[in-house]
Amino acid sequence: MSRSTLSGDALTHRVRVWDAPLRAFHWLLLAAVAAAIATGLLGGEWMVWHGRAGIAIVGLIAFRLAWGLLGSETARFAQFLPGPGALLAHLRGRWQGIGHNPLGALSVVALLGLLAAQVGTGLFSNDDIAFAGPLSARVDEELVQSLTGWHHRLVNGLYALIALHVGAIGFYAAVKRVRLVPAMVTGWQEVPRSQLGPRPAHAGAFAVALCLGLLAAYAASGEWQTLWQGPAPSTSNATSTSDASSQAAQPASDGASAASGTATAAPAW
Repeated sequence: MSRSTLSGDALTHRVRVWDAPLRAFHWLLLAAVAAAIATGLLGGEWMVWHGRAGIAIVGLIAFRLAWGLLGSETARFAQFLPGPGALLAHLRGRWQGIGHNPLGALSVVALLGLLAAQVGTGLFSNDDIAFAGPLSARVDEELVQSLTGWHHRLVNGLYALIALHVGAIGFYAAVKRVRLVPAMVTGWQEVPRSQLGPRPAHAGAFAVALCLGLLAAYAASGEWQTLWQGPAPSTSNATSTSDASSQAAQPASDGASAASGTATAAPAW
């Protein structure tokens, strides 16, 4: 989809560079990461929400990975992951295209990878005070302590990448006069007339990616672990079992002992 406009002397047109699912992912990820950072710094009772934000990030990353294979052209990793030639052309100012430029593509991959490592270690972390990751009981204590340490260390790299991302947006707005934020809000961007809009996603791609994201979030939540545990005994069954045990533990009556011609039986401890 495109719309032609005149910009100065050059004929340009506006194309929808970013599809709606990708834009929704971007802003939901921003909200989830901000919530995870804020609640992690607050600590205490806020750690419950810290864990929930982490689970949301897991689901969002899984959705983005699926959308990077099934989504529209500018969302696909195969389209925007740069080779050496594209990266060199960008550094020389000769790269042309829509969507992520080569350096932007590398920053996207780095941010997704670091976020995956951050939430992955968080799922198995335990600070022995206010937070235990939903999967921390599935591994031994030594590994839990190691992953907890990495979870705390990786956050510094995450801060650096976020600062770099924000700085790049500011640089493009102030120096290159390219406004990246409005394009991520509306999806539209003005490009040279020679450049066409991206091909849309295949039918059903969003449903598949959404299901995979929800499945990943459910797996990260650890709720499935309750399915492995047998149901708790009912109150009536527990009472019957207790009464039966008490009766078995009582010594035999004198009458029963006399009838059998033996000594009184000892309690069945």
